[in-house]
Amino acid sequence: MLESVASLTPSAALSSLSQIMSLGGPVVLILGLLSILALAVIGLKMWQFFRIGRSDDRRIHHALAIWRSGNRPKALASLKAGGGPAPAILARMILAMDSMPVATVREDVERLAGRKLSDMRSGLRILDAIAQVAPLLGLFGTVLGMIEAFRQLQAAGSQVDPSMLAGGIWIALLTTAVGLGVAMPVSLVLSAFEARIAREQAVMEDVFTAAFTGAPVEQQAQPDQRPMSAQTGAKVSYGSA
Repeated sequence: MLESVASLTPSAALSSLSQIMSLGGPVVLILGLLSILALAVIGLKMWQFFRIGRSDDRRIHHALAIWRSGNRPKALASLKAGGGPAPAILARMILAMDSMPVATVREDVERLAGRKLSDMRSGLRILDAIAQVAPLLGLFGTVLGMIEAFRQLQAAGSQVDPSMLAGGIWIALLTTAVGLGVAMPVSLVLSAFEARIAREQAVMEDVFTAAFTGAPVEQQAQPDQRPMSAQTGAKVSYGSA
């Protein structure tokens, strides 16, 4: 089997795919279009996450400790060298702390963090819908195929050919297999994307809460570390969009 798959040429693969489409009917065609849409969304999200980068919580905590020790330029340089949305928002917060009230800065941080997380979640509902609808479409195609197979069986009357019924059943089950084949990988990729966003949200909540409350950071600062001049508010939280 592996040798046959390895020796499969592009033209043979296209021929097999077109044969599956013709056997499965319009339901398989719809599932094929959904798989193309899912691949496009997955590719765009992977490029988006690669371009955004991943927030390094250790680097951010270290920069926060440096800022508390009074060395703001070094803290900003450390944040600028890191990737992900959290360092950029924290750098903006540090620059705004000297000229704006803490409450205003907190609102701005919450707005920016919420917008970043919303951008990262964009497109995930499409993948979620495909992962849920694809198996149902496959099952719907199977039901339609079974109805057609038994209709032909009834039309044959007393001259029933078992091979005709078996052929109708396996063609009907083909749509279920295609639906599951589309839904399973999309569901796995969706879970990976959601885990990536959940981690970014956790880093934001941890870092910004520590910044506004003056809570201890993971990496210890220098002995002259001092907290922010204004410590207010409860934990900063950014809910799902």
